[in-house]
Amino acid sequence: MEHKIEEKDGMKIEWDVPIQMDDGLVLRADVFRPIKEGRYPIVLSYGPYAKGLSFQEAYSRQWNLMVSEHPDVERGSTNKYQTWEAVDPEKWVPDDYVCVRVDSRGAGRSPGKLDPFSKRETQDYYECIEWAAVQQWSSGKVGLSGISYYAMNQWQVASLQPPHLAAMIPWEGSSDWYRDATHHGGIVSTFWETWLPQILTVQHGVGENGSKNPNNGEYVAGPETLSQEELANNRVALGDEILAHPLENDEYYKERTADFSKITVPFLSAANWGGIGLHSRGNFEAYGRAASNQKWLEVHGLEHWTHFYTDYGIEIQKRFFDHFLKGENSGWDKQAPVQLQVRGVDSFTQREEQEWPLARTDWKKFYLDSKNNGFSANPVTENDSVQYSAMEDEVTFSSEPFTEETEVTGPMASKLFISSSTEDADLFLTVRVFDPENSEIVFSGAMDPRTPISQGWLRASHRKLDPVKSEFYRPFHTHDEIEPLAPGDIYELDIEIWPSSIVIPAGYRLALTIGGKDYKNTNEGVRFHTKFMTGSGAYWHDDPVDRPESLFGNKITLYTGEGKDSYFLVPVIPNNN
Repeated sequence: MEHKIEEKDGMKIEWDVPIQMDDGLVLRADVFRPIKEGRYPIVLSYGPYAKGLSFQEAYSRQWNLMVSEHPDVERGSTNKYQTWEAVDPEKWVPDDYVCVRVDSRGAGRSPGKLDPFSKRETQDYYECIEWAAVQQWSSGKVGLSGISYYAMNQWQVASLQPPHLAAMIPWEGSSDWYRDATHHGGIVSTFWETWLPQILTVQHGVGENGSKNPNNGEYVAGPETLSQEELANNRVALGDEILAHPLENDEYYKERTADFSKITVPFLSAANWGGIGLHSRGNFEAYGRAASNQKWLEVHGLEHWTHFYTDYGIEIQKRFFDHFLKGENSGWDKQAPVQLQVRGVDSFTQREEQEWPLARTDWKKFYLDSKNNGFSANPVTENDSVQYSAMEDEVTFSSEPFTEETEVTGPMASKLFISSSTEDADLFLTVRVFDPENSEIVFSGAMDPRTPISQGWLRASHRKLDPVKSEFYRPFHTHDEIEPLAPGDIYELDIEIWPSSIVIPAGYRLALTIGGKDYKNTNEGVRFHTKFMTGSGAYWHDDPVDRPESLFGNKITLYTGEGKDSYFLVPVIPNNN
């Protein structure tokens, strides 16, 4: 494969630069750097989305939505080099950065076996960082940046502590392959089987059956064109692998999950309130648990891809990298540890904080009262229960209308006492807000334009807690053994609900819906590849092998009252006025 160099659009661009791995395989990278000779810090990304695939071609809906609502994304760039979830070099190279994009093993222009998030991929990433650090145009300081996949694998590679990794910005990236990504509360998420086809369109060897890089005319997943059989042999069966590992008790999850105790590099963890189901938990968990003593948390809203490219997002990214990669006085030394865009019903308010969760949080227990499907400020004295069919019905508990504006920001949790008609039960919890006319208020999520406040899940047979890692506001389940239920017996369950933020206006109500299937608020959803998102994003739980009707098409009884104090834990933030 030829390595081409050209000067274009104010940059020196090197296409398909070879990077040899320790096993002899050669990966390919595109390098965008200043024309003036010198040594510059690196912003590097490594992943499977094809370094030469045009954002505008491959993800036209997302691109058009973003630039129509945020024209600053387009300003200051020809946008010819925009790719999915990686930085735009035209907005970084003029500020004396080198942008390096590497196609991961088996994807785009890099040959090999496609094995997402594997130990081999993480080692490749390590070697790419160290390769970039010693090039003649490199200052020796490497920063990592990117969204989603390009964020998730930052946590992994940081655990290996590459010597030249100086800082990183994991922008909306899960950090626990089991809890964040493949199993929610022990329930299989079928997101990955729906996600994989977009990667298969750029698997190395698609060649002439795929797209071309509009900037150099080369096939983005070439140069060779392989048969379908050859392509299948060059990748793992991701969905089958996930189903084959229902518990987190083997090396499969260990090698794909970050070791927070070994993450010591400075980082900016950027989360999205609307990232329920994949990324947001990972950003919060990593911020709280990573060993680094130089770490920051930023939380925003809107779509998954938007603020990474807006002036707001680029400004905070550059101040961080200017400080750690260039040693410049960017003002980052005055940056608060936590920066939140607190979410309102129709707007956001930016606020700086000193910790997460917020120290001033008033943790309120909203006790469930099944007599009136409401909440009580105190434990309910009279025993009662409500029953629902898991695959057909649900039960919603609602507050009275708030008498004053109330902010809810932070992690949430619920304790439930339940029994099942079968030997297991899947609990799906959804936090919702309703206006005075009883219409649900939904929000633009990371992917789905109609999402609720937050969600949580638990398979009852996975109820075992880790007493060391659990917090009263965030139960942590071991997921290392299955404990079947005895039909009809009552069990106590602690359920994690992912962090969120909402300022609830006076007259509005807060609600918790409990059911046995995915939350849904519309029949007219937005397509994600082969399926439609109808309120829960692309995070469906509908695998018939994981959720057989005979076991999970059950009747669940929820108990409230003395001795069975089911409750919803809510992080209320006191009004400082």
